[in-house]
Amino acid sequence: MATRNVELSVGRNPEMGVGGLPTASPLAPFDIPEPAFDTEEMLINIGPQHPATHGVLRLVCELDGETVLSVTPHIGYLHSSFEKLGEYRTWNQIVPLTDRMDYLAPLIYNCAYVMSVEKLMGIQVTERCKIVRVLCMEMDRIFGHLLWLGTTAIDVGAFTPFLYAFQQREKIYKLHEALTGARITTSATRVGGMMADLPPGWIEGLTKFLDEFPKTLNEVDRLLTGNQIHIGRTQGVGAISAADAINCGLTGPNLRAAGVPYDVRKDRPYYDYETYDFEVPVGEHGDCYDRYLCRMEEMRQSVRILRQAIARLPGGPINVDDPNISLPSKTDCMSDMESMIHHFKLITEGIKAPEGDCYLAVEGSKGELGMYVVAEEGSTKPVRWRVRPPSFVNLSTIEKLAKGHLVSDLIMINASLDIVLGEIDR
Repeated sequence: MATRNVELSVGRNPEMGVGGLPTASPLAPFDIPEPAFDTEEMLINIGPQHPATHGVLRLVCELDGETVLSVTPHIGYLHSSFEKLGEYRTWNQIVPLTDRMDYLAPLIYNCAYVMSVEKLMGIQVTERCKIVRVLCMEMDRIFGHLLWLGTTAIDVGAFTPFLYAFQQREKIYKLHEALTGARITTSATRVGGMMADLPPGWIEGLTKFLDEFPKTLNEVDRLLTGNQIHIGRTQGVGAISAADAINCGLTGPNLRAAGVPYDVRKDRPYYDYETYDFEVPVGEHGDCYDRYLCRMEEMRQSVRILRQAIARLPGGPINVDDPNISLPSKTDCMSDMESMIHHFKLITEGIKAPEGDCYLAVEGSKGELGMYVVAEEGSTKPVRWRVRPPSFVNLSTIEKLAKGHLVSDLIMINASLDIVLGEIDR
């Protein structure tokens, strides 16, 4: 088993200041300090229609000149009431709602939701289904991180990494479409399995992506990691200590960048993640630069996991062999009366659940994603469906991270948190 963590310390010189520049020398005796000017504090709005907010987010900023005194995020402009809608839909009908939360990594949400329902119902999916879901989740971890990488590079003033990142994302879009028929709204999972098995040539397409993607990632690494403009905009900006990150509820790369090696795949493993050989990248300073390094390394680790998952992908069925849970094949449905009856009942009534409640968490691309479901005896719909959204919690720290920085730093801090408003305003 590989070591637990990867320490990140690229591009930092302890004798240099922020951005790799020499630290300031003390004032000479003849230096005249600048006079202090009285300034009037002001309130400005950034968003909700602003490209730098990465969605319909409104940031109300109190400024002293260009220094941020406070910043209050206003959310709700994209409110969709997904959790309430779930109370009026059968277990499988909720799946399309999940990929509209984080539409930047939809397969992770598809999988997390059905995993919680399966845990509630005591359903054990097939080995093939497990590994296919691991493939989907790790592929979409790269998918989500690539969008973050490209758009954050634009925020810092670099356009070429955006083109490189989106070129690679297009390849994953095509894998989405081949698997589900859709590029963004995948709705790939079903309680007890998947909507369909992997199509012919899909594994070969994913393997080709894994062969080509690291070269592009290394090129972006060369463009950004040692770039003095990028370093100056990110090192020492939006820093948070490990203790404060834990107290604020940060998870995912934002927490690990602060030096906390918490990853749900390692600490509360699911789908045999404890048997995969991969490492958890951990930062030291908790600033925007370390958050960048963590996500870059996480993409490399996802490539490792995907290669291992492909190697151990077994044959066999992808759905559980239970007519009360999985739909029969179209051939059986059209040729066998009993199969047609099962199909009719599953579609019209849904799957019946036992009484109880269940919480299940997975490591999403943006942090710990938790799904909580409550059911009554024999109910085909949840009494309550609650999501623990990583972006919602991560966004709550923006004032702590931005206070005392400049407005331009606020843009960088917001980008480094990697939020998605569909999940925040669920």
